Amino acid sequence: MSREQTEQTMRRYLDALVANGDFAAHFADDVVWMTMETGEEVRGRDGVRDLIVSMHAGMFEAVPELGALVCGDGIAALEAVFVARHVDEFAGIPADGARVRLPYTVFYELDGDQITVLRAYLSIAALVAQLQPARSMAGER
Repeated sequence: MSREQTEQTMRRYLDALVANGDFAAHFADDVVWMTMETGEEVRGRDGVRDLIVSMHAGMFEAVPELGALVCGDGIAALEAVFVARHVDEFAGIPADGARVRLPYTVFYELDGDQITVLRAYLSIAALVAQLQPARSMAGER
């Protein structure tokens, strides 16, 4: 797979992700998501799709701010910011509408025109820390 093919696939995937389209169509059946901080792994197209949807439209109302995309032969790296409003329980923290901004990076592996691996470098601890001050301030009102 050439760098150009990788970039075309990634651009189509990211366009669908931002537009709330069928981004999972770009996943291999046996795609694997890895949250590098926690070691969590999710396997399979439906499972990875459901995880991403839960973060973007379940626990949070989110839109990623896309930054740099670097592509090679069957590999890609994305730098982005998770910009969201907390709308349902996350990590045991009840939703209170808090707004968060969390920089993150995802490294992708591709086979042909399908994404096979997503390795997400995002700090769950930093996300929780952003939610906790909002929760304690809401309790002081």
